[in-house]
Amino acid sequence: SPFNCSLQAMEREVTAAFGKGEPDEIMSSAFKLKVTREDIHTLRNLCWLNDEIINFYMSLLVERNKKEGYPAVHAFSTFFYPKLISGGYKAVKRWTRGVDLFKQDLILVPIHLRVHWTLGVIDVRQKTIKYFDSMGQKGHKICETLFQYLQEESCEKNNLELNFSEWTLHSMESHEIPQQLNGSDCGVFMCKYADYVSRDKPITFTQDHMPYFRKKMVWEIIHQQLL
Repeated sequence: SPFNCSLQAMEREVTAAFGKGEPDEIMSSAFKLKVTREDIHTLRNLCWLNDEIINFYMSLLVERNKKEGYPAVHAFSTFFYPKLISGGYKAVKRWTRGVDLFKQDLILVPIHLRVHWTLGVIDVRQKTIKYFDSMGQKGHKICETLFQYLQEESCEKNNLELNFSEWTLHSMESHEIPQQLNGSDCGVFMCKYADYVSRDKPITFTQDHMPYFRKKMVWEIIHQQLL
């Protein structure tokens, strides 16, 4: 069937992308970001994803969500959270020039904890801040940091103080979201949490989906579109 053909064609493209070649060959370029063959190779099974892959994928989510029927999404770069932690609000104040966070439905914050990727999600509609960790670690402090950031952003940009009692901060428990069963798939879990959340879909995937998700992400990044 034609569908099988296209699957085979995709498989061939992914195999070629994982194949030999110049490490700095540019495989995809958009959103002012470049992804090299070396970056793509971090999507091979059991490799750790790097900033380039995650930032490109987050940009693809934002792009997709501009279409009708999807929530409006803003995704911060992976460099946002460390900057916020090290320099406070002042250090990241200019990151939202031209963006009104309070007009978004969802704000995605990829977070890198030394050797582990996790995700903060601010839902402006529901007034919730949730923390997604595929190893089940608690992120209450991270939720508080994100609320504090939002508070300062609101005061700075809208001259309006947020009412803390109206907001719910929640670190997702390990039984509430799928968990990784190895030491290498946190980046893919984080990207897929973001994918499902940004479609308002229940998060139903498991560890078993990871090899497929990795290949799919290779294709999506090269073609600059989500399947």
